[in-house]
Amino acid sequence: MKLIGYARTSTTEQLAGLEAQRRDLTAAGCTKLYEEQVSSVAPRVQLEALIDYVRDGDVVVVTKLDRLARSMRDLLEIVDRIETKGASLRILAMSLDTATASGKLMLNVLGSVAQFEREMMLERQREGIAKAKAEGKYKGRMPSARNKSDEIRAMKAQGLTAEEVASRLGISVRSVFRHLRD
Repeated sequence: MKLIGYARTSTTEQLAGLEAQRRDLTAAGCTKLYEEQVSSVAPRVQLEALIDYVRDGDVVVVTKLDRLARSMRDLLEIVDRIETKGASLRILAMSLDTATASGKLMLNVLGSVAQFEREMMLERQREGIAKAKAEGKYKGRMPSARNKSDEIRAMKAQGLTAEEVASRLGISVRSVFRHLRD
């Protein structure tokens, strides 16, 4: 039996979070770690590699449920893929292990509660936005690149690459190209 850890943060700025997960997974006895800094909705190459790697009797270990799955459906699909390989899932923060019947039950209950909480939060957010729009207070997110068009053009004229311009201005490369095209 191998303990195989999976750590994930949504952005590259969350280094402390990744280090904390790495520390907790190592302390739990994980001999192999897969880690990535990517949003849960983006392709998770390391998670795929982990699922491909696990074998019968292995245990996939994560620190928290939200590091693994973005929804109940996603969670169940991931757990099914892990269990199809003969492995189980352990979530440290919940002291939960799907190798046991009670662990499987708790995973389903807690996963459903987490999804319910997320849906309620999104519903409240939509209601708040609708109210603010009705009151004329909602303006949406301020465009981060629109006011930087002159700076974008000046930096490109100096010979900087689109990636360098984006990095220096804190905007996406796509925004740089959009402003250069317009």
